[in-house]
Amino acid sequence: MDYVQTVKDELEQCADKEKAEFLPKFFQAYPGGYGAGDVFIGVSVPNQRKVAKKFYKQVQLEAVGQLLQEPIHECRLTALFILVYKYEKSKVETEKKAVVDLYLANISYINNWDLVDSSAEKILGAYLLDKGKEVLYGLANSNDLWKQRMAVIATFHYIKHNKYDDTLKIALILLNHKHDIIHKAVGWMLREIGNRDFEVEFNFLKEHYRQMPRTMLRYAIEKFEEDLRQQFLKGVV
Repeated sequence: MDYVQTVKDELEQCADKEKAEFLPKFFQAYPGGYGAGDVFIGVSVPNQRKVAKKFYKQVQLEAVGQLLQEPIHECRLTALFILVYKYEKSKVETEKKAVVDLYLANISYINNWDLVDSSAEKILGAYLLDKGKEVLYGLANSNDLWKQRMAVIATFHYIKHNKYDDTLKIALILLNHKHDIIHKAVGWMLREIGNRDFEVEFNFLKEHYRQMPRTMLRYAIEKFEEDLRQQFLKGVV
């Protein structure tokens, strides 16, 4: 069976014209936007997950790679959901590595924030938990917006294991980034650290918050008590 076409047909059946008109604006898929040139057919994320769950066992990695290279955004996100399912359900290290290898080989197609956020932590972050993090630092030091976001979002997996060093180091690499896509991602991860260990986040912010872009800081301190939040915003911590 041609599972690439089967998955595409299933997605087409869920397509919504009104949503297809809205999504390019939401994901800035217009000239000059960070998602310029992307194509949407209007399939909701829950429906994409259903399709991925339905077929992930049957679809071979080669076919997933083909889906990941499709111009239609929903095909790429569904392919990533399939990869996540394959990775999480596999109990064999060689199979997990094959998923990661495919992921990295197709990294240029993981080119919007939802694609990154749905997969980086669950695949790349999970695989590198007990391994060297050179790949992440390579991504963080690249000049590619989505690779840089992937690097910091992947560390969410370590945050959930109460390991914060890599997140903080990558946050420093990206501290002076010019794009708010990165500001939001770094601020989000710092906030997640604070949710688990307030002192770690506070100490990091106290040292670096004056150099942070405003959006990054606002995301990082979103859950602070209001008095402390205002002190950071006013620069009097």
